[in-house]
Amino acid sequence: MSPEEGGRTAPVPYEDRLAIATPEGVEVELTLAGIGSRFIAGTIDLSIQLIVLGALALVLQPAGDAGYALFTTLFFGVIFFYDVLFEVLGGGRTPGKRLTGLRVVRSGGRPITLVRSALRNILRIVDILPLLYAVGMTSIFVTRRNQRLGDLAAGTHVVRDRHGDRTRPGPPAFDEPQDLGPAADWDVSAISGEDVATVRSFLERREHLDRTPRRALAAELARRLRPRVGGSHERLADEHFLELLVAAKAARGG
Repeated sequence: MSPEEGGRTAPVPYEDRLAIATPEGVEVELTLAGIGSRFIAGTIDLSIQLIVLGALALVLQPAGDAGYALFTTLFFGVIFFYDVLFEVLGGGRTPGKRLTGLRVVRSGGRPITLVRSALRNILRIVDILPLLYAVGMTSIFVTRRNQRLGDLAAGTHVVRDRHGDRTRPGPPAFDEPQDLGPAADWDVSAISGEDVATVRSFLERREHLDRTPRRALAAELARRLRPRVGGSHERLADEHFLELLVAAKAARGG
């Protein structure tokens, strides 16, 4: 986090984002998926593949050598084409990605194509080396946009898709408390418009944050701003303090 400059609170980054300029001149921000959510999605997809392969093995076992040869072919098809078909036909989402709210997109946010999906999944052979996706996880950690080798080669990104296919103008508006309570007598003259914008952005997006980063961000914002609010006290919970701060500033025309 950047330190305070000029008595103002700098916006607090809490997610990796990819900014994309559309042909219409509108900048869209996509939230990049982290290694944790990608691991969960991959585990779900692998479980589905193993269930399918197990069922095929049981069905083909009585066929002997012919069944084994057919199973070998189907094994390759399931392992390779599972991701490709779902990514291309499912708008960049395998079942695991759909359940975890993730999507594969091309650079620029455009839908993934068959060729790019095939390329990123062929290189999965390298990403899994030497064991348990060590190469792929290392690549996600060290690259600026959380990309494994397959993503780098295909020019793709895995992003969060929290709202499914719906188009939304932005996060839901924060409903300011109608009863200021203890904040009615606060002196908020030292709180700038930029401070309020930062706090409001957090309050609008907090429901999409995991518990730990949500608490950490609320605590950090409250720590920075409490000393500049006259009449505030420490016993208020951090998020409640921030809610009242925004409401008090709005009530005073700030």
